[in-house]
Amino acid sequence: MTHSVDLYWSFRSPYSYIVVPKLIELERDWDAQVNVRPVLPIAVRQPDFFAQADPLWFSYLMRDCVRSAEFAGLPLRWPRPDPVVMDYATRTYPKEQPYIHRLTRLGVLAAEAGQGLALLRAVSHLIWSGETEGWHEGDHLARAVASAGLDLAELDARQEAEAERLDAVIKANEADQRLGGHYGVPLMVYQGEPFFGQDRYDQLVWRMQQNGMTARS
Repeated sequence: MTHSVDLYWSFRSPYSYIVVPKLIELERDWDAQVNVRPVLPIAVRQPDFFAQADPLWFSYLMRDCVRSAEFAGLPLRWPRPDPVVMDYATRTYPKEQPYIHRLTRLGVLAAEAGQGLALLRAVSHLIWSGETEGWHEGDHLARAVASAGLDLAELDARQEAEAERLDAVIKANEADQRLGGHYGVPLMVYQGEPFFGQDRYDQLVWRMQQNGMTARS
């Protein structure tokens, strides 16, 4: 029996980036399947979400995401540019977003092609690792997508031609995310039970083992 997990995931989340290698190992080592379901970040879905947040929330986030990545053995630097354009002076998000809609649609297409986790791993590493300056420039994104076994030019043509359909898929993912029990990412839902955050990964595996998940031979 294959144990199935729905993964609600955002390209703007450092914690989403951190959890992906573990989920790849989950599929590799255990009788498990991860259903990649990309969503838009909360900053785009609810642009006023962070407007009234205590400044300590932001300072803690910056410290914690770097620490969490270091603990996981991953490099991390806040993306340049940020996948979500933000006015830091006002903590507001303009309606025009040149990056995040494209990235999220690419994630949906990759998931539909059975390469969801591979693309999330390659592209999130490009964006979040800090190893590449200007991840959006030149052929950086194309090379990352190619490392996941996909062609960026082909995916881009499809995400433009199928934008309405893909946006509907993303909306459905967001609705199911809330039904799953949380609005944040990464959210892993297994047999109706939500596990929010990369730091709940071990509990997810524990629960799956309780329900009979076995190692691949």
